[in-house]
Amino acid sequence: MTSDIEIARRAEKLPIAAIGAKLGLGVDDLVPYGHDKAKVSADCLDRLQTGQDGRLILVTAINPTPAGEGKTTTTVGLVDGLNRIGRKAVVCIREPSLGPCFGIKGGAAGGGHAQVVPMEDINLHFTGDFHAITSAHNLLSAMIDNHIYWGNGENIDTRRITWRRVVDMNDRALRQIVAPLGGPRNGFPRETGFDITVASEVMAILCLAKDVEDLQQRLGAIVIGYRYDKSPVFARDIKADGAMAVLLKDALQPNLVQTLENNPAFVHGGPFANIAHGCNSVVATKAALKLADYVVTEAGFGADLGAEKFFDIKCRKAGLKPAAAVIVATIRALKMNGGVAKADLGLENVEALKKGAVNLGRHIDNVRSFGVPVIVAINHFTTDSDAEVAAIQEYAAGLGVEAVLCRHWAEGGKGIEELAQKIAALADSDQADFQPLYPDEMPLLDKIETVAKRIYRAGGIAVERAVKEQLVQFEAMGYGHLPVCIAKTQYSFSTDPTLLGAPEGHIVPVREVRLSAGAGFVVAVTGDIMTMPGLPRVPAAEHIHLDSDGFVEGLF
Repeated sequence: MTSDIEIARRAEKLPIAAIGAKLGLGVDDLVPYGHDKAKVSADCLDRLQTGQDGRLILVTAINPTPAGEGKTTTTVGLVDGLNRIGRKAVVCIREPSLGPCFGIKGGAAGGGHAQVVPMEDINLHFTGDFHAITSAHNLLSAMIDNHIYWGNGENIDTRRITWRRVVDMNDRALRQIVAPLGGPRNGFPRETGFDITVASEVMAILCLAKDVEDLQQRLGAIVIGYRYDKSPVFARDIKADGAMAVLLKDALQPNLVQTLENNPAFVHGGPFANIAHGCNSVVATKAALKLADYVVTEAGFGADLGAEKFFDIKCRKAGLKPAAAVIVATIRALKMNGGVAKADLGLENVEALKKGAVNLGRHIDNVRSFGVPVIVAINHFTTDSDAEVAAIQEYAAGLGVEAVLCRHWAEGGKGIEELAQKIAALADSDQADFQPLYPDEMPLLDKIETVAKRIYRAGGIAVERAVKEQLVQFEAMGYGHLPVCIAKTQYSFSTDPTLLGAPEGHIVPVREVRLSAGAGFVVAVTGDIMTMPGLPRVPAAEHIHLDSDGFVEGLF
C-alpha cells in the first residue's frame, strides 16, 4: 500500500500563482514562500471586504478514537469533490502543531488521496506563523519580568501574574517552574510555567482578529495579572502590544497552498479544540467566502468540542452564518464506542455498531440544536461490510439525516462526489437558521453549565468556591458578556476519557477558569485536561528521520 507521504511526494503541484489565479488572485495579491505556498497580501485582504459571501460548510466528527475518523481527510476530499462537480470551492483548515507531530498523532494534512501539499512543509515550520506566535507571546512574558525588575511602575503583584510562557512542543517538565533564579541580578523568583503554543491567547487572538488594527487592540487587552489593589494589568499598560503586533504582522496573512487535485486551500492558525477554540483564522475564512461559492472548514476533535466552539465563539464573534454541517464517522470508531477492542475492529459486528452509534446520534442532535442542517459522511475503510454500512445509514435515517459512504481516501474527489452533490444542495436550500447555544447576557457560570448539560448531557457541574469567586470577579471587570471555552478531554462527552458512547448524568468538575480578554472568551478547565501535553512512552519523534536522499520519513 502506498503511504500518505509517498502519495504527497508524487503530487503534480501547480505553481502557487496558478492556484491563486483559480480564485481570481493576481501575482501582486500573493506573497510567495517558494514555488508552492504563499500568503495573501494585506492589500488584497483589504479589497476583499465587500461583495457577496459564499456558503460556509462545517466538517466536524464523532469523538476521536484510536480507530481513526478522518475529519481533515474528509474536509480536503469534500473540496476536491465539490470542484469535480463544477462548484467553486475552497478548503480552510488549521496549521498542525509540532507537539502532536513529534508526539502521538503525527502529521495533520489529510491522508491518502485527500491531502494538502506540500505536506512536509505544512507539518513542520511552514511559513513561520507558529514561531511568530510563540515569539510574540514570550516577548510579553519577558517584558512583564523586565517591568518588575526595573521598579514595577504598574505596581504588579508578583503573586498574581497570570501570564505564562509557551513553546510549540509537548514538554511536561515545563508545566510548573520557578523562575527567575540566580540572585537579584536576574529578577524576583516566582512560580510560573509553560503552555503549548496552540493554547496561547495570542494564537486565539490571531485566529479571531479581523485585521491588523483589531489584532493590536486585542493584544493590548490581554490581562497579564493584577496589582496589589487587585485591579487588572493589561499588556498595553507595559507597552508590549505594539511590538507584539509587529511580530505578528505577516503571520496574520492567510497561507495559500493546494490539494492533491490542485484546488485552493487556506491553512492558517492552529488552536487545539480540547484546550482552545479549535478553528482556523477568521481572516482566512472570510477571505475564502469572498473568493469562492463554497468554503469547507473544520473544527477540531468531536462536535462536542470543535463544533460547539466554532458556533459559540467563532461564528458569534465573526458574524458567520454556517449553511450546513458534515459529521464524519467511521464504522471502526463506532464499533469501538460499542465496546469492540481495537484488534477486533476489522471483523463484522453489526450489534456493536448499533450500540456505538449513539455517539453519532448525540453529535447529530447537538449540531442540529444550533439550527444547522446535517449530513453524515461515512469515511470508508476496506474492512467495512455492506451490512455495517447499511446499519449506519438506517440509524441516521431514523434520525432524519442522510449518511453517505465516502471513498475519498482511496479515490480522491471522485470518491466523494455523492456527498459533494448532497451537501451543496443542502447548503443551497437555506434550511439553516443558525443560533448560538446561549445569549451574551447569561452569567458566565450559567454558560458553563449550559454547555455541560445541553452538549455533554451532564447532570451538572462541580465548581469550587474559589472558581465561582473568580467568575464573579470577571463579571465585575466587565467580561460577563464573553462566551466560554471549555477545556475538556476530546475522547468522551464526559471528563473521563474512558467513558465512550453517549453518557448522561455525569458531573463536569471545573477546576480553574482563565480570562482571555484579548481573544474574547473565558476558558473553563475541566477534569484532568492539561494545557501543556506530554509525550507518550514511544513518541512519534523516535521514528522521524531523513533518508539517504534527504527526504523526511516517519512524519506519517
